[in-house]
Amino acid sequence: MHELSTLKLTVAYDGTRFCGWQRQDNGPTIQAALEDAFLPLLGVTPAVHGAGRTDAGVHALGQVASVEADTPHPVAAIQRALNIRLDPDIRVLAVDAMPRGFHARFDAIGKTYRYRLATAAVVSPFAHRYVWHVPRRLDAAAMQAAAHALLGRHDFSAFQSTGSEAVDPIRTLTRVDVRRQGDELIVEVHGDGFLRHMVRAIVGTLADVGAGRRDPASLPALVASRDRGQAGDTAPARGLTLVSVDYPEPVLDFPDGPR
Repeated sequence: MHELSTLKLTVAYDGTRFCGWQRQDNGPTIQAALEDAFLPLLGVTPAVHGAGRTDAGVHALGQVASVEADTPHPVAAIQRALNIRLDPDIRVLAVDAMPRGFHARFDAIGKTYRYRLATAAVVSPFAHRYVWHVPRRLDAAAMQAAAHALLGRHDFSAFQSTGSEAVDPIRTLTRVDVRRQGDELIVEVHGDGFLRHMVRAIVGTLADVGAGRRDPASLPALVASRDRGQAGDTAPARGLTLVSVDYPEPVLDFPDGPR
């Protein structure tokens, strides 16, 4: 028996073929793939906890997960072994030893999400799995003006889908940026946490603004209404990517921990 270690995994994945993060019976998930990949290493299937439960079709560049592992293997060997066993659409970018008790979800203090909208008449076959195709010119300046109303601490019930497990709909957004990149519009959002489908509802609402269907000045009243029916449609999952997860520096600073 070896000393139990807490491991932090940084994971990237193409979510197209997966039913989201959380293990379930009706299809493949990222959590299940990681837990199953650990089985030959540990002899048991551990619980792998993600920083966020991304939905079916959502992607990640820097999802973070934590796992308690009883293993003598160094972190570099664990990373190699996991990637050998994982589907090529999932890659473990890093494995770090952490202080006991570190939890990817409960210790997170912020997340950054990125949403891509393709506005050209034709979408490249190399991009269509990762964008929402809106084949019209969207007013990025109007969308950015509307986004200012979302900054700060608010009740975001107007952007929360039914079925959310969140008890408290209060969240703080520190950044909502809208920028043009070639034939795409990129919406990047950073906050301390997100409700179910919150980013996708924000994007759907901003797209209405960009298309001229909604006045940018209407956003403060929309937020205050806390009424999901007044916000825009939920944008498709395929355009959304979890970019990164933030943690307090002392939690990440563990130079003398187990290897």
